[in-house]
Amino acid sequence: MTIEELNGLPREAFVKELGWVFEHSPWVAERAWERRPFVSIDALHATMSAEVERASRAEQLALLRSHPDLGTRMRMSAPSAGEQSGAGLDRLTAAEFDRLRDLNAAYSTRFGFPFILAVKGASNADIFASLERRLANEPEREFREALHQVHRIAAFRLAAP
Repeated sequence: MTIEELNGLPREAFVKELGWVFEHSPWVAERAWERRPFVSIDALHATMSAEVERASRAEQLALLRSHPDLGTRMRMSAPSAGEQSGAGLDRLTAAEFDRLRDLNAAYSTRFGFPFILAVKGASNADIFASLERRLANEPEREFREALHQVHRIAAFRLAAP
């Protein structure tokens, strides 16, 4: 759908079309709709990201918590499943899966939300290294980094054909 077509959609259709971009958080698209028209997909992304940044801390935390653990074998949204599959997380060895599960648990315990990484173009080694490195972050710094990764994921999703 073109940016012109998106701009012309009524609120409900706009949210239906874009509500998935920020994982299980259609409120982002709903709030962005108020700021139409958008001159480009980049402008749409900037507006949606700004809505996340303007959101309350509780809303931001809920957005972070809506993301699945990387490498999980639980149900996840189709976009998340495709992104994780593209990074090879659906092909981990048993030992890699156990290690990722343990690191995810340590991360969630430390920060209160799942480890989030825009995995497009990342290898398993990149993912493990990032998770281990970010475990050492201070909580506020990691909260900001997780939101940054959410914005990157949304940009990839909006740019996808």
